[in-house]
Amino acid sequence: MAGIYIHIPFCKQACFYCDFHFSTSLKKKEDMIACLVKEIVIRKDALQGQPIETIYFGGGTPSLLTNEELASILNVVHQNFTVVANPEITLEANPDDLSSERIKNLSESKINRLSIGIQSFFDDDLKSMNRAHNAEEAVNCLKTASKYFDNITIDLIYGIPKMGAHKWNKNLDIALSFNINHISSYALTVEPKTALDAFIKKGVYPPVEEALALQHFNHLINRLETEGFVQYEISNFGRQNYFSKHNTSYWQGKPYLGIGPSAHSFVGNQRSWNVANNSKYILGIQKGTLPETVEVLSKKDRYNEFVMTGLRTIWGVSFTAIEEVFGEAFILHLKKASEKFVLEGLLQIETQHREKVLKATSKGKFLIDGIASELFMI
Repeated sequence: MAGIYIHIPFCKQACFYCDFHFSTSLKKKEDMIACLVKEIVIRKDALQGQPIETIYFGGGTPSLLTNEELASILNVVHQNFTVVANPEITLEANPDDLSSERIKNLSESKINRLSIGIQSFFDDDLKSMNRAHNAEEAVNCLKTASKYFDNITIDLIYGIPKMGAHKWNKNLDIALSFNINHISSYALTVEPKTALDAFIKKGVYPPVEEALALQHFNHLINRLETEGFVQYEISNFGRQNYFSKHNTSYWQGKPYLGIGPSAHSFVGNQRSWNVANNSKYILGIQKGTLPETVEVLSKKDRYNEFVMTGLRTIWGVSFTAIEEVFGEAFILHLKKASEKFVLEGLLQIETQHREKVLKATSKGKFLIDGIASELFMI
């Protein structure tokens, strides 16, 4: 089984914290869609016949495409790949694009999962992040979407400066009032060369505080657990049967194709990524060539990724899998390197299905990326 990710590199405006690849100009939209379609055809044999179980429109803001444009891309996927019955097909969307009519039309299409970029239900937060929608639009779109879609996930950002515990809890109250079955939540992070980075350096925006983010993170976990959600990945919470199949395939090392500028692919022991430039991408595809960089992953690279992704999930890192896939030297390294974190109560060893599994503890979850890097083979 495999997945396809389709990157739509357009946004109405730039969020101050975002470092994803996109353009606020739609001049090349028609050419871009034609090239996305052509790349799908070019890559039709890349997965060697493996069935497609998930298709994900990400970005950027995929909801800027019309329903007809989305359908045209999906049709080409179905024409060139074997797609399973009832695949998970996700569309990332912003509230300002989701009118009642648009939502109804989407519910009648092949798209069966919405990922809505709410981020906050408060206007002051949305303005501080330069989001294109307001709080009223966020609420209204969820009122309608929850009537037409069962499988909805929303994004929420925590650790926003001056956001107190009451305000963060109110965000969760509002989200849960719509019976949402999945929430992805991320700490506000200052990425280099973003507008947010520049504003903080100039003193225009208050610095992001790790202590505040940790407070919000712990409350998020406790609140959602009481509501029946499972934290199946550090930033992802879903009720049973509502975990993201597409993202889970990334964490479990399944193959996937990335279509569009800046999109990544992973097949076998190779990772590749397209050029993060709309003009260069279009020019390359129009010439019939893939504007990509290819990296052959070493055994150390694959081990490091296995550890990083595994520790972020509820399934952890299987000692048996490490030894079988990578060999004795790697399992010995993992056991030795993880000892101090187990003693500090940041990692724990559990038995799952008669296998020893290394997992993050509640205390270790917030620090897990740093911990995982300490377990890498250099």
